[in-house]
Amino acid sequence: MSKEEQHDVGLLVLRVSLGLIFIAHGYLKVFTFGLKHAMEVFEAHTIWHINLVPGWVAPPAAVIEWVGGILLILGVRTRLVTPFLAAVAFGAGAVHFENGWNYTSKPDGGWEYGIFLCLCCIVVFLTGPGKYTLTQYLANRR
Repeated sequence: MSKEEQHDVGLLVLRVSLGLIFIAHGYLKVFTFGLKHAMEVFEAHTIWHINLVPGWVAPPAAVIEWVGGILLILGVRTRLVTPFLAAVAFGAGAVHFENGWNYTSKPDGGWEYGIFLCLCCIVVFLTGPGKYTLTQYLANRR
């Protein structure tokens, strides 16, 4: 396998795994906990004891996670969707800044997981989706 192929396979693995994580988080907000509970959780979180996240942000966050996750997996519009996913992931990490780095360090978790997802979105934004995408597949069929 050439270096270019390794690069493209690496991007495929990153996109698909990141997309699945975002879809799972969107699913949790809607079907596991329910949007009402998700909105309550958003309202309860603070950043340095200041409530900056209103509850109405939960439904759009769930939609961004679902749609963005699907588009990441397909490799479609990745440079359009990754800034939105990065913002959602950053927000998820930011509400845990005061708890410290490690997610297991305190009962309310730390910030490393959300920020890591944010950084993964930045990597996909900067590198692009790679060659293993739905768009490339459809273009090669012609």
